[in-house]
Amino acid sequence: MWPLSFITEEEFLEHVQATIGKYGEKLNSFDLKRFNKNIVDPIKLIFDKTVYRASWDEIVSNEIFRQRDKSNNNDIGYFHQRIFKYIDKCHVPDNGDEGGWDVIFEDKDNIKLPDGSVVSKVFVEMKNKHNTMNSASAGKTFIKMQAQLLEDDDCACFLVEAIAQKSQNIKWETTVDKKKVGHKLIRRVSLDQFYAMVTGQEDAFYQMCMVLPGVIQKAVDSLENVEVPNDTVMDELKKIPLEHGAKDDDMAIAMAVYMLGFGGYKGF
Repeated sequence: MWPLSFITEEEFLEHVQATIGKYGEKLNSFDLKRFNKNIVDPIKLIFDKTVYRASWDEIVSNEIFRQRDKSNNNDIGYFHQRIFKYIDKCHVPDNGDEGGWDVIFEDKDNIKLPDGSVVSKVFVEMKNKHNTMNSASAGKTFIKMQAQLLEDDDCACFLVEAIAQKSQNIKWETTVDKKKVGHKLIRRVSLDQFYAMVTGQEDAFYQMCMVLPGVIQKAVDSLENVEVPNDTVMDELKKIPLEHGAKDDDMAIAMAVYMLGFGGYKGF
């Protein structure tokens, strides 16, 4: 039996497939040209290889993974945000619409907050991690929430963090114009607590996480255009020293790596 009561199996699979679809060109294989598109730092690669006692294959694979991962955060943000369009009483505005909020949760039967306050609507700004906002961004977000409270006195505003420091639903205090500010209806909420609030199920986020791996596998198996990347970076690196008569050893590969960043430098 499907264990989630707040979203159907078909809807969840559809959402996971849409998230995978966002990966797009990041699933394409890496060749040497793509690998060095933004010019890798050869010195860092050589330090990492030696200090971590890794092979060139491992270091190159890690760098490819890092480059892919760097652009995947928005895709996972899509997953965290857009799932709420399937959940009762939640609404996900189109990008930039309705004040630019990520999620709007409305329950006219009253939404109870931990401090005893009761509102009928919650406006949500979502972040992937608790430390992704600098002070300027935090201040701007807080001011936006203050403006919403002035416009609607029957609402609360949440900063919902997917990766929070702990499970929490607390008054958000931050700094605006060098002054510490806070408001009981502007709250900092971990994703598990937000799931619990909108679904009425305390462990809803945990239950979602438990079914997610199997659904991702099912989604990948069902999508014909999802290719397994066939990265050729190491093969191409190994060819460079061989073409110049060098042996295929660590120093030869190091020279090939140096050429990626320093090919136009004196001596190279």
